[in-house]
Amino acid sequence: MDTIFALASARGKAGVSVIRLSGPRAWDAVSTLAGKLPQTRRAALRRLRMGGDVLDEALVLTFAEGASFTGETAAELHVHGATATVGAVLRALGGIDGLRMAEAGEFTRRALENGRLDLTQVEGLADLIEAETDAQRRQALRVLSGAVGDKAEGWRRDLIRAAALLEVTIDFADEDVPVDTAPEVLGLVEGVMEDLHAEVAGYGAAERIRDGFEVAIVGRPNAGKSTLLNALAGREAAITSATAGTTRDVIEVRMDLGGLAVTLLDTAGLREARDDVELIGVRRAVGRAERADLRVFLLDDADDVPMVPPQPGDIVLRGKADLRPERAGDVPAISGKTGAGLAELVGKVKDILSTRAASAGIATRARHRLGLERAISSMESARDEIARGPQRTEIAAEHLRHAIRAIDALVGRVDVEDLLDDIFASFCIGK
Repeated sequence: MDTIFALASARGKAGVSVIRLSGPRAWDAVSTLAGKLPQTRRAALRRLRMGGDVLDEALVLTFAEGASFTGETAAELHVHGATATVGAVLRALGGIDGLRMAEAGEFTRRALENGRLDLTQVEGLADLIEAETDAQRRQALRVLSGAVGDKAEGWRRDLIRAAALLEVTIDFADEDVPVDTAPEVLGLVEGVMEDLHAEVAGYGAAERIRDGFEVAIVGRPNAGKSTLLNALAGREAAITSATAGTTRDVIEVRMDLGGLAVTLLDTAGLREARDDVELIGVRRAVGRAERADLRVFLLDDADDVPMVPPQPGDIVLRGKADLRPERAGDVPAISGKTGAGLAELVGKVKDILSTRAASAGIATRARHRLGLERAISSMESARDEIARGPQRTEIAAEHLRHAIRAIDALVGRVDVEDLLDDIFASFCIGK
């Protein structure tokens, strides 16, 4: 296998930059630049030289095969982060026989191939690199720590036990089996199915933590939606005007709300369109509002009836509280201009979304959900065949084997080669 190297830290000026090497010649290459190597997993300061020129003074670390991130013999050079310094060290490594620059995600791919990570941990690492909020970080760390693989191993163990019990029945079909295995098999299958259904149910919340929640601000033209968006964003993200219908398209603002990634949507005012352009804006507004995770309705008054009906959990407010006096029976009021009611709205949105996020499962990607659903379908078929009697045992066992295969694919044991290129394309060179 080739020995690869790459800058593992961010490009550009920095106090320290990390250059990573992995492969059978990693130590020889570092020794060529640094001379005597430090003990494994211990750092030592060394002067890097190439052809008589001093490149830098760097911290050198070495990792033995089986004890590194990739599972291979590896090393790291912690050099000064000047662009010229990093470039000089990379050019020196590139001039050593048997070394080449790593491809995108190649270090992590080697970790997968060497059994240091399973496929879901690779995806968790990708999510951790992209994490923008605290909730995304925590979720990615949970997946990276092997939570999916641990659960999958338990499901796999129970299904293998169930399949083995059925195999005993098949092997002794012409003899009297002393114990009826069907109750234990069904108990194992039902237990795994219950777990998988719970994970599928929690997929929506996990996906929203990963990709972000959408909160749409909905109301009639000139209800104060754009002013409210600007107040929440803390900047002039949308054009505001006293003229009704200023917003024609959906304006999006990404923000961190209580550790959750949230995209606020300022939609076009909902009314009977007066021209073709406004009609397009209204249609887009209705579509995005219906698909949003949460809607904040701004009403003109208590008699205002929204074109898009509020769903359970949506927030209904009276807009422009600074201009419209409160009347008995009015819904709570808010003003993006003065800030009245703003803190209460932020708190309520945060509470609603945090409650939904709390139901997140370990399945964070569509691939995970589809794999779980395939396993559930196979187990349901196995359960139905068992109920039909001993003559259907062999078919039931085959369905269980399909369920085990679906769980194995979840963590990358089988049938994932075609996924790897897509997954690793999102990684940077140094990962």
